[in-house]
Amino acid sequence: MAPLPRAWHASSPAVIVLGAVPLTAFLAWGVAHVYSTVVTLMGGHEGMVLPWLVSFLLLWWVPLSWLERPRTIPPDEETALGLLKVTVQIPVYNEDPVALRGCLHSLLVQTRPVDRIRVVDDGSVHDDGSPMTYDDVRAELFERAAARGVKVTWDRTPNRGKRHAQMHVLATDDADIFVTLDSDSLLDPEAIAEGLKSFANPKVSSVAGQVIVLNHDANVLTRMINLLYLPFTRGLRSAQSVLGRVTINSGTLAFYRAHIVRDAAGVYEHETFRGRPMQMNDDSMLTFYGLLAGDTVHQPSSLVFTLAPERWSHYQRQQMRWMRGTTLRHLWWLRYMPINGVVFWSTVAEYVHIVLGLAIPASVLADPGLRAHTGTLLLAGVVIGTAMSYLMTLRLFTVHRTDMRLRQLLLLFALAPLASAWRALVLRPMYFYAMATCHRVNRWGTRTSVEVTRTPHQQTA
Repeated sequence: MAPLPRAWHASSPAVIVLGAVPLTAFLAWGVAHVYSTVVTLMGGHEGMVLPWLVSFLLLWWVPLSWLERPRTIPPDEETALGLLKVTVQIPVYNEDPVALRGCLHSLLVQTRPVDRIRVVDDGSVHDDGSPMTYDDVRAELFERAAARGVKVTWDRTPNRGKRHAQMHVLATDDADIFVTLDSDSLLDPEAIAEGLKSFANPKVSSVAGQVIVLNHDANVLTRMINLLYLPFTRGLRSAQSVLGRVTINSGTLAFYRAHIVRDAAGVYEHETFRGRPMQMNDDSMLTFYGLLAGDTVHQPSSLVFTLAPERWSHYQRQQMRWMRGTTLRHLWWLRYMPINGVVFWSTVAEYVHIVLGLAIPASVLADPGLRAHTGTLLLAGVVIGTAMSYLMTLRLFTVHRTDMRLRQLLLLFALAPLASAWRALVLRPMYFYAMATCHRVNRWGTRTSVEVTRTPHQQTA
């Protein structure tokens, strides 16, 4: 097996400090310029300025994300964590055998060994409809796990969806901690050890690992995705973690106190919306249970590589699944989260931000005085948007990785405004469509064939 790529969380590299100061000053100048311009054009009337300023205040998570720090523990707590029984569950469906083998290998070489690995093949099939059995991968796993004293189960079930595959084994497993892991995930060797540290705090019910794109340099789309994931994986989620209120743990790597998942058996896998079975957004539902039980946090030092879509059709389906599922989960948060809590009001804030994003341009176009200066306002908006995009993208430098050269990192950083334009021109319209069609939960399904393969160079340092 080829050497695994490595990644480390970096607290405050010099490039972040050197970049943040001028970008913040640039942003402050842009905000002040637009404020004075709008006030002047409106004859001193601030009715237009107030919602504009509110829209920036709703980006509260951008500065708060910089306060996130990895959880560290003293030796005595580390000893106690070593006694926890940990089960890792991996649902498999039409996965690339090379990717699956890499996932299992990365799990077996963890510095903190797990107690059990429970693979459930959810009825994988080849393109011709014949069973995809992964015989070689399974035999290798059993042999290597036995040598390390790790218990393994590998079941094959009829295709019923990811939630059923998970609960097929987790409903009765007696572990203390459950780890959910996607079959194309590639763990950093310290991922399990770092992820468990947060459970030294008895209030913590769930922990999200930090997700980074493995095939970041495969093509233009994966480079863009590397940037598009950033505001959530190292932005909003980091800010939520500071408050102990992470709303979505990526299924790529997540940790849960096992009793929370066991207690949800029979309900979790049978969730419905408007009478239709809902299998999407399994990760946000498990996190929802965690939110009801305690604190949900992000551990930035528990790093996991994932394969991003390399084709537009795959990416589009992925985004529609996520957007529709998130829209439904918003309804859950507004209904079940405390009205005086962070999750409730951050959800409200997100929708207020969406409304303002539509109302402000509409107001400009509707007012003759402002419409005559559309170019000036648009230019100022581009200046502010560029500064904001670069400030958020500075979080690229919070992770050091062996499979990415500095030249590649700087190129990605330079492309930050393009990612912002993509969000505004492509993802935002898709999100509106997903919101309007969120009831189509039965139109989501697992892939019908292998969609992303892992090449040998993606496994080497």
